Amino acid sequence: MSLRIKAVVDKFVKELKEALDADIQDRIMKEREMQSYIEEREREVAEREAAWKAELSRREAEIARQEARLKMEKENLEKEKSVLMGTASSQDNQDGALEITVSGEKYRCLRFAKAKK
Repeated sequence: MSLRIKAVVDKFVKELKEALDADIQDRIMKEREMQSYIEEREREVAEREAAWKAELSRREAEIARQEARLKMEKENLEKEKSVLMGTASSQDNQDGALEITVSGEKYRCLRFAKAKK
């Protein structure tokens, strides 16, 4: 009788160990799958982040180019405005020069006239 009980107990212990080993293997596989999934998601996020940063850099460079172009246009506009805001007066000088004042500086320009017939 005791041999029979021992055999049943041994069989139960063996089945329990097999079930436990199967459960451990299943958990290990699930953990590996989860780790693989996490690594794949991290790669996807890193790729999207790299693409986003590249697009951001491209846009920042474009903005810098546009700002430089606008700055140059503004400077040119200010120069043109300065010239347009200058005053010109014709002096009754014998040389017929035109005197122009721009930003407080005076310039004398000679005028050429057609020869009289």
